[in-house]
Amino acid sequence: MSGRQRLRLGYGTNGLTDLRLDDALGLLADLGYDGVGLTLDHMHLDPLADDLAARTARVARRLGELGLTATVETGARYVLDPRRKHGPSLLDADTEGRAARTRLLLTAVRVAADLGAHAVHCFSGITPPGTDDDTAWRRLEEALLPVLDAAAAVGVPIAIEPEPGHLLATLADFHHLRTVLGNPSPLGLTLDIGHCQCLEPDTPAECVREAGPWLRHVQIEDMRRGVHEHLPLGDGEIDFPSVLDALADTGYRGLTVVELPRHSHAGPELARSSIEFLRTVEATTAKGAPAT
Repeated sequence: MSGRQRLRLGYGTNGLTDLRLDDALGLLADLGYDGVGLTLDHMHLDPLADDLAARTARVARRLGELGLTATVETGARYVLDPRRKHGPSLLDADTEGRAARTRLLLTAVRVAADLGAHAVHCFSGITPPGTDDDTAWRRLEEALLPVLDAAAAVGVPIAIEPEPGHLLATLADFHHLRTVLGNPSPLGLTLDIGHCQCLEPDTPAECVREAGPWLRHVQIEDMRRGVHEHLPLGDGEIDFPSVLDALADTGYRGLTVVELPRHSHAGPELARSSIEFLRTVEATTAKGAPAT
């Protein structure tokens, strides 16, 4: 391939939940992926079960054997509460609920450090009913401060994701958070390309370029305007050549992780077709000197 550095591709384990983690990692290595978006959840690397350090060490060895890198993702649906999707959040009215989510993120930071992961992904959560925006933002800021301190201590950035329907839903919201926190160096951004198509005023490529200085993690899938539904690549409206060009222009070298959490039933096939799709787009849009 000519023209630019090759995109470092990963696939999210939240889209491979029907596979054992060892099998999922082996599949991704065989398909040519560079890494994995590893969601901490009960079916793979359970952050709440016993012997986490020993289990993490085994995963680190497996990643090393396969030549894979990782991002640690914390979007498991029911990891803290078996009855409440993504609950409790960093915005909960209940102090202990917020503390439980903060503890999960602190655990994720330790796991990421032990795996040599390049970022820890998180999101704000949905503003609880009856909670005003000022209170919600204050809760988010307070809940994140110990996480950012822990991240700074081990040198692993926190990459918060704008999520449709959440308090922090857009790039503008991310900039609000980093500004009120004083632009802490451990705080970066997870940019989901589909979310840009779904609700940002700019195109996904424009979002990538605008977000470039803060990019620490990228998720990618297809999507349609105004509809928050993660689609296989090519099934939506995203102009992928322009997005990959924009990623190359930013100099981003972290993982770009395919995010299809509702497609585990077809995970192995979609992992294959996704990498083929993205490598084909790269090959047809690359220009200039040979990549390194």
